[in-house]
Amino acid sequence: MSTSKSLSVTRRPIEYADASARVRAVYDDIMQTRKTDWVNNFWKVLAHDPATLERMWANVKQVMAPDGALDPLTKEMLYLAVSASNSCRYCIASHGAAATAKGMTPQQYSELLAIVGLANETNRLVNALDVEVDERFR
Repeated sequence: MSTSKSLSVTRRPIEYADASARVRAVYDDIMQTRKTDWVNNFWKVLAHDPATLERMWANVKQVMAPDGALDPLTKEMLYLAVSASNSCRYCIASHGAAATAKGMTPQQYSELLAIVGLANETNRLVNALDVEVDERFR
C-alpha cells in the first residue's frame, strides 16, 4: 500500500490580507497599472509561486502595454481568439470583458468567433491532408 499523498492541482486564491510582502508588491502593481482596487483570481492563484507571479505579470505588462504597435482592443481580441481556440473558459471571460470594456461590439465578437472556427477547421484540414506550402508563400 502506497503512503504517498496525491498532488492536488487546484489551488485556492491567496487574498491580499494573506499574501506575503513579495506577492503584495505584485498585487499593488497590478492594481496601480490597471487603475483598479481589485486583483483577479488568476493572479491570486499564481501567488502560490511568487516567482511565476512576478514573471507572468512582467510579461503581461510588456506584451499587453497600450503603447505597442497594436492598439489595446486588437490585443484583447487576439488574446480572446487564442483563448477561444484553446478552450480557456477563464481567459475567454476575462479577456472578453476587457475587450468589451475597450469597445468590442457583439458583432465583432461574433465575427471573431467565426474566424477562430474557420481557422481551426482549415488548419486541421491542411495538417491532415499534409498540404505543401505554395512556393509564392515562402
